[in-house]
Amino acid sequence: MTPPRVVVVWCPDWPVVAGAVAAGLAAQTPAAVVAANQVLACSAAARAQGVRRGQRRREAQGRCPELVVLADDPDRDARMFEPVVAAVEALAPGVELVRPGLVAVPARGPTRYFGSEPAVAERIVDVVAAQAGMECQIGIADGLFAATLAAHRGLLVPPEDSAGFLATLSIAELHQPAADRAALVDLLHRLGLRTLGAFAALPVDDVASRFGLDGVRAHRLAQGLDERPLARRDPPVDLTVTRRFDLPLDRVDAAAFASREPAQQLHEALAARGLACIRLGISAWTEAEEQLHRVWRCAEPLTASGIADRVRWQLDGWLTSRGSHRGAGITLLQLIPEEAIGGQALQRGLWGESGEDDERACRALVRVQGMLGPEAVLIGVLGGGRDPTDRVRLVPWGEDPAPARDADSPWPGQLPAPSPSRVPARPLPAAVFDDAGRVIGVSGRGKLTGVPYRITVDGNPPRRVLTWAGPWPVEERWWEPGGGRRCARLQAVLDAEPAGPLAVLLGCETGRWKVEGIYE
Repeated sequence: MTPPRVVVVWCPDWPVVAGAVAAGLAAQTPAAVVAANQVLACSAAARAQGVRRGQRRREAQGRCPELVVLADDPDRDARMFEPVVAAVEALAPGVELVRPGLVAVPARGPTRYFGSEPAVAERIVDVVAAQAGMECQIGIADGLFAATLAAHRGLLVPPEDSAGFLATLSIAELHQPAADRAALVDLLHRLGLRTLGAFAALPVDDVASRFGLDGVRAHRLAQGLDERPLARRDPPVDLTVTRRFDLPLDRVDAAAFASREPAQQLHEALAARGLACIRLGISAWTEAEEQLHRVWRCAEPLTASGIADRVRWQLDGWLTSRGSHRGAGITLLQLIPEEAIGGQALQRGLWGESGEDDERACRALVRVQGMLGPEAVLIGVLGGGRDPTDRVRLVPWGEDPAPARDADSPWPGQLPAPSPSRVPARPLPAAVFDDAGRVIGVSGRGKLTGVPYRITVDGNPPRRVLTWAGPWPVEERWWEPGGGRRCARLQAVLDAEPAGPLAVLLGCETGRWKVEGIYE
């Protein structure tokens, strides 16, 4: 069955556009959004100088020395995309947000109203430019996947011709930001399937036996069909979650925190019925009796954190875009599962990797946050770096646990394994002496000026050194004026009777020793 016609509005390089506008950069400035030391998106000016998505930050800066690096901020991207969505909605009701930078709307209604699909595309481009001040590209085709790829090329694909349009495109088009299929694309490419048409020509039974459920979904997309033709079910109306707020929510942080519990409740209610949401409706009522509504479409079934993220992004966009001229707070919030599928993708494993104990622990942590605030419950996220204190980042429970820096990147001078099991919040002062009682330091060549014999920690009596290793000199950011740092690290085992030996990690910087970690 041919999928319905879909209009897709795409703003190219949206994370970079949103970041540049927020930072006040000129449109011609080469810029890139970087996360975990990797380029996620870059501007046209940056691409002209050789910057590409997926490059390492250092390689990108080597190709374009004047490149402005912007932080990855999904909240910012969603907040700044709200005016674009509102502009499209003014012409075509029923818009669905796929992700910040990409919005879809059924083509049937706007086409009947404006007379033709080219007229619809022209009007949307003009309205987005006039009301939101942004440039966009329009794609119209049968089905969301084909329409998205058509929008990337600014094409209007004739009805029932989506399969032909997709046939000549690269197999890499299956890997989209909303659906990570990098491993599948790599496998298909190594098997000699270079185009979507070649993949679509394979028998579906062979695809299912070789590539599994995700392969079958990708195979349907390559054929120009809907990803899930038969698995969709209309959820019962009683699954709508409603929250009223005694004090109207007029701040983004308060609204985001208040939405976590409804998101968790909706996810649990769906999971109890074997369902998972793929189209989430978010409705809000304000003090001014204004009703707001938006639908988010998702490529994969939404988890509890996925629901909470989209609610936070939407509330951020509403409150920010309206705050300058309305100032009315939100008094009621509704989460509506507009469309659901069977929740097999979220099914628990046989050995309880995501069992009831984990869910009870999650609910307990959310309750603690409700009593003490979001910052009261923190989790450690391990990332890249040379210093133990640099590698661990504490984030509030429920926030994105992405590391600040890529742990897999090469880190010359990184502390060798094993890492300290305890890292003091404030490094403890220390001193290192040789057998004659002379203070030991580190020379300009990174060598110890003596053999460690005794070490004092935090003003306590000296302890004899049983064994030691190092030093490991590190010189960081030496190319930055005033931003360089030189230090050396030493591992030592101290005699700590009667408790037993004590293993410590010491660092020497500007001639002073300090205890950076303790091994237990």
